[in-house]
Amino acid sequence: MCKDCGCSITDHHHDHEHHSHTHQAAHETLHHNPQLNDGKTIEVISKILDKNDHEAQHNREHFDRHGVLAINLMSSPGSGKTTLLEKMSETAPFRFGVIEGDLETNRDADRIREKGIPAYQITTGSACHLDAFMVHKGLHEMPLDDIDVCFVENVGNLVCPASYDVGTHLNIVLVSVPEGGDKIEKYPVMFRQADLVLITKTDLLPYFDYDIEHEKAQARRIKPGVDILEVNIKEPETIQHVIDWIEFKRKMR
Repeated sequence: MCKDCGCSITDHHHDHEHHSHTHQAAHETLHHNPQLNDGKTIEVISKILDKNDHEAQHNREHFDRHGVLAINLMSSPGSGKTTLLEKMSETAPFRFGVIEGDLETNRDADRIREKGIPAYQITTGSACHLDAFMVHKGLHEMPLDDIDVCFVENVGNLVCPASYDVGTHLNIVLVSVPEGGDKIEKYPVMFRQADLVLITKTDLLPYFDYDIEHEKAQARRIKPGVDILEVNIKEPETIQHVIDWIEFKRKMR
């Protein structure tokens, strides 16, 4: 089961000794969870995480062979991941595809395809996150020779996705103004994994008691030096700033 929330995950049969930063964060979470802190549970989950990390490294190598930058998008449900991708498709200088993760429905993948972007939907059923094995299946459905960037739009959740390396190169975490001003402090494991934090739906700032500078400070307390951008889909320049950040990272590879 998932150590964080109890959802079902599948154990896969691979062996390795690779321990990523995400893996270590997962173990930290595990050892502070009294419901799971017994020898047998720790051994089982450690094996699952080890196998996941091995597959994640395989995914990264696969992306690298094709010269594709892979980016994991993580957030709560409804923070604007799919809308951001739709908006980027209109002006991004790079070609991209999307591996979508949701418990049910193909709605997000259908929205992306309507923009002419290749998308592959993963429906996880009861699992509240994607793992490296799910993404491995999806990347084989992506036209990797024809794209520059592959986004993995993870299941909407600020807990479990942070603990599973899926084989991407970068993590972008979104947090929206309507979620309130405590999400960064309450879910530090997620924001500790972020290479870029996007504070979305800033057009709603006049209607919420949300101290955006305080939230930025909290994000940098958890992850010193993390990049932070504000996003308002009604202001194209804010979308362009995200595109520019991704393009810079792509060219620096």
